[in-house]
Amino acid sequence: MLVILDRDGVINLYDGSYICSPEAWLPLPGSLEAIGRLSVAGCRIAIATNQSGIGRGYYDTTTLEAMHDKLRSLLEPFGGRIDFIAHCPHHPDEHCHCRKPRTGLLSQIRQHFELASLADSVMVGDSRKDLEAALAAGCRPCLVRTGNGRETEEHLKERPLPAVRVFDDLAAFTDDFLGTRR
Repeated sequence: MLVILDRDGVINLYDGSYICSPEAWLPLPGSLEAIGRLSVAGCRIAIATNQSGIGRGYYDTTTLEAMHDKLRSLLEPFGGRIDFIAHCPHHPDEHCHCRKPRTGLLSQIRQHFELASLADSVMVGDSRKDLEAALAAGCRPCLVRTGNGRETEEHLKERPLPAVRVFDDLAAFTDDFLGTRR
């Protein structure tokens, strides 16, 4: 099973500000353990993340890789791993094909894992863009209330999307997904 995660607000703390260094990249409580549990259960883990801070000149791809290296290192004690990371470095004004809610990042992930479709995959995000991308790519969409998730949940009441499941955080999603309780 493939689990696709948004990064900011799902795995790490996010308050709407750009995370521009490994020092500023801080995991949400329970997120590393949740990824570890998913990995140990045999799930493949991918990340699909918009990183327009690169296009805006706030940080570069070397810094982004250092943040991802930190994530990988912090996951090791929990048996967690990230099998693939797809990121969009573009400024929103570039209208690229990869920036969520477009499906370019999910297409990269599908191609990386040599899958015919993402129908058996789930995507966990904290924004409408994540959910729209998941639906457009054929994934099952899940929303977490961390990051922008609570605000997104409120907006879904006004403009609903089909088949979206909502969880308090990545750990609660993992409990449900693996059929366990914390």
